[in-house]
Amino acid sequence: MRFGPVVQLAYYVDDPIEAAERWARERGAGPFFVRRHIAVTDVVHRGQPSSFDHSSAYGQWGGVMVELFTQHDDAPSAVRERFARGETGLHHMARFVDDLDAAIEQCGDRVAMTARSGNTAFAFVDARDETGHYWELYEGTERLRGFYRMVADAARDWDGRDAVRLMS
Repeated sequence: MRFGPVVQLAYYVDDPIEAAERWARERGAGPFFVRRHIAVTDVVHRGQPSSFDHSSAYGQWGGVMVELFTQHDDAPSAVRERFARGETGLHHMARFVDDLDAAIEQCGDRVAMTARSGNTAFAFVDARDETGHYWELYEGTERLRGFYRMVADAARDWDGRDAVRLMS
C-alpha cells in the first residue's frame, strides 16, 4: 500500500487520561487533548454493521501525533479483534489519503472496519501479518489537518504543565 507518510501512532490503553499523564511524565509527549465517548456512525466491521464507543487522548510526540485510546464496549471492531480488555499496545498507524474510497478499493478484503466521526470517514486496514498493526486511513480534510496543527502548536512551547486537557 502506497499512501502518505505516517501522521499518527495509536496505542490501545485501559485509560486514556492515565496513559496521557504517564506519556507526558515519562516520554515528554503532550499536552494531550481528551475526547470522551467520541460519536462514531456508519460502523461496518468485516462487512457487518457494528458500533465503536471509544475515548481518545491526542498529543504530540516529536514530529508525530500520538493517540491513546480505549474502546468502552465489546462490539465487534478492528480494535476488539486485536485487543481484549486489559491488553495494551500499538494498534495502528494513521496516514492521510487523497481519496478514501479509492484507498478502500485498493485494500480490498484487508479493510477490517469503516466508520465516520462527524464529517471524517476512516478505515482500518488489517496489516498485522506484515507490520503487526493496522493502518488507519482518512482523507486529510482541512478540518482534520487543522486539528493536527492545533495539537502540534500546543506542544511547541509546552512547559510540561497541564498535560491533560478535556475537550467538549
